[in-house]
Amino acid sequence: MESPQVNDKAKGLKILIVGAGMGGLSCALALAKAGFKDINVYETASNLGFVGAGIQLAPNMARILDRLGVWKQIEADSVVLNETSVRKGAGDIELANVDLKYVKPTYGYPHMVGHRATLAGALYDGCKKEKAIKFNFSTIMQIMRFHPKPVILASPTEGESYEVEGDIVLGADGIKSNTRVAILDELKVTAKVVDTGQAAYRIMLTREQMQHDPELLELIDGDKATRWIGEKRHIIAYPISGKRIYNLSSAQPDVNFAAAVDETYTTKGDKSAMLAVYSDFCDKVQRMLRLVPEGEVCEWRLRVHSPLPTWIHHTTALVGDACHPTLPHLAQGAAQAIEDAATLAVVLALLPDASPQSINKALKIYESVRKERAEMLVELAAASGRALHLGEGKAKEDRDAAFKALKEGKGPVPDKWADANVQKQIYGFDCMKEAEKAFKEQFKFPAGL
Repeated sequence: MESPQVNDKAKGLKILIVGAGMGGLSCALALAKAGFKDINVYETASNLGFVGAGIQLAPNMARILDRLGVWKQIEADSVVLNETSVRKGAGDIELANVDLKYVKPTYGYPHMVGHRATLAGALYDGCKKEKAIKFNFSTIMQIMRFHPKPVILASPTEGESYEVEGDIVLGADGIKSNTRVAILDELKVTAKVVDTGQAAYRIMLTREQMQHDPELLELIDGDKATRWIGEKRHIIAYPISGKRIYNLSSAQPDVNFAAAVDETYTTKGDKSAMLAVYSDFCDKVQRMLRLVPEGEVCEWRLRVHSPLPTWIHHTTALVGDACHPTLPHLAQGAAQAIEDAATLAVVLALLPDASPQSINKALKIYESVRKERAEMLVELAAASGRALHLGEGKAKEDRDAAFKALKEGKGPVPDKWADANVQKQIYGFDCMKEAEKAFKEQFKFPAGL
């Protein structure tokens, strides 16, 4: 389906988007495609020099990106995953192998993996083609008031601060969201960011680095994701960028957890410390880790916050990590931010008028479609991580028995992102159709409209 086109009464609404990450770019592009004419994106960075590592491109994400006209650009540089292998980190013994070739015929798109920069770059390229979208870089945004219309103080790095009044504010400003803080302060509730005690290494090895090792070349030439698991740790790896790069993402205890500073999300890592964390993993994994150049090891602290009482206040709404930061164990963080954006475009395009009351009602419909689903996936990702990181004991024995049963074609997959029933919940959900259905039910449109 295509996003509904906004009617003339709402076309001129001034929309302010705080943050130009995956959620903010997706919001801007989806709203422009729906026909809104005045979309302003504010970003604290001086430019969108995209970095990052690999990202999984699940069908529920691909479906939306295709409707927004940017999927072909992303698909051209990405890799189809046909299988995933779950292995013991120590010994490299396969616990289970899951065939993913059924994903495309079932959901219309294969399960692909790519580079975050390719995804963000395609969204940005799409935005730049839309006359309705204006970017404001090097600008910190702070909400001054929410009602009767939201007013934001824009503070550019160079020049004087100025106030901006809009009709709608979308806070896509990440886990450190100022928009979320402002909403919760006004509502007099709290939902502090919580350290999970976990951190991640994100590593990209080039084909050239791996070319002299036949076993490693086999990995980068394959069409599969491999997850090596151990107590409190795992590494998932797969080829990206047309198999020119092999991406490894880990999760392990945060060695700096006790001394963590709230504002610090990335720390410069120590290669010897990284090797020590995975010292009991198989030689194949250790050979890859040894290829990481000295000085290029970074750790990302994995943080979440408790579920919010609401994502909406008057005509302001939260998007993506600002309201549902998700651990990476389900590979749905960016996908859920993009679902937020697509849902917002649908409900705002269907507005019968431009009144604050109608906008608020539409945003509440957005929340009704998205909040329960996103929070369910947040918890499912956390539960999957707990299952993967089990130490010795009955729970681990039961998990490994489930993996063994899976090899015989029975039962669920403890690694939830590869479980067919979980995939049905995630990939089979069309947020845009659900948003249109919910809007028409709650605004009581006449039958057939």
